[in-house]
Amino acid sequence: MIAWYFKRAIEDILANRFLNAVTIATISLAILIVGFGVLFVENTGDVLAAWKRGARIMAYLKPNATAGAVPRLKWAIQSIDGVATARFIPRDQALAHLRAQMRRQASLFDHLAENPLPDAFEIRLLPTDEGWERIERIAARIGAFADVDDVEYGQQWVATFRSIVDLLRLAGIVTAGLFLLATVAIVANTIRLVIYSRQQEVEIMRLVGASEGFIKAPFYIEGLIQGFAGAVIGLGILFAVFSLLAAGAEQSAVVGLFEIRFLSAEMIAAIVATSMIVGWLGCYVSLSQSLRS
Repeated sequence: MIAWYFKRAIEDILANRFLNAVTIATISLAILIVGFGVLFVENTGDVLAAWKRGARIMAYLKPNATAGAVPRLKWAIQSIDGVATARFIPRDQALAHLRAQMRRQASLFDHLAENPLPDAFEIRLLPTDEGWERIERIAARIGAFADVDDVEYGQQWVATFRSIVDLLRLAGIVTAGLFLLATVAIVANTIRLVIYSRQQEVEIMRLVGASEGFIKAPFYIEGLIQGFAGAVIGLGILFAVFSLLAAGAEQSAVVGLFEIRFLSAEMIAAIVATSMIVGWLGCYVSLSQSLRS
């Protein structure tokens, strides 16, 4: 019986190739957008996690800090729980490093009356999965030392980056929801047209005593097939685009900081299941309106 349902669903799809092609293409587009949003959120989360695991804090000393305070301050910083190393960077070394980085703009340093850079400590934290509060707590303790003038750990760009990610995540959810709703409507219209083309057959089946479940089952299977095909095509396009972008990223500076990864098997299964549910739901809406006894 199930084999007959599948056979009838395939026959309907082949008999209405154009309508089903449009429906599957629409589902593919919706899945592509949903998959891209999920992929973006997962990888941007990895960026923040990688930064957090290898977080670095710069502590800039006050101009009046004495040379004798450096060893004492280094010991105090390294004694803080969560600190891996604290490396002292003299202001002259910092200026030389800046000159080396800005060799094309070397003329900027020709007329410096004095070194404008402060002495500093470069502090690296132990890798951990703890939240941002840990970094903020350590930075606050370092900033409380009398000889420390300022503490910098990228808090401004991290906060901005997280806000942008949250905004894009919300926009992705809204966009994906709208596309899925539109897909349900398109699937429903496709199934409705198929039902109209088989209206006489459906009436005959009712007259000979066929149950509603027997009549509707092929249509539900057709919706599931449309959802599955759309998910496979959408995820296939997403993987092709991801492969191209990942190949380009391998040549950039992001390599070694974090791994750019595709969707997990569990997430792929969830997206395919969601797509099939969308196909089934579109079929359900159509059948509810078109096959009323």
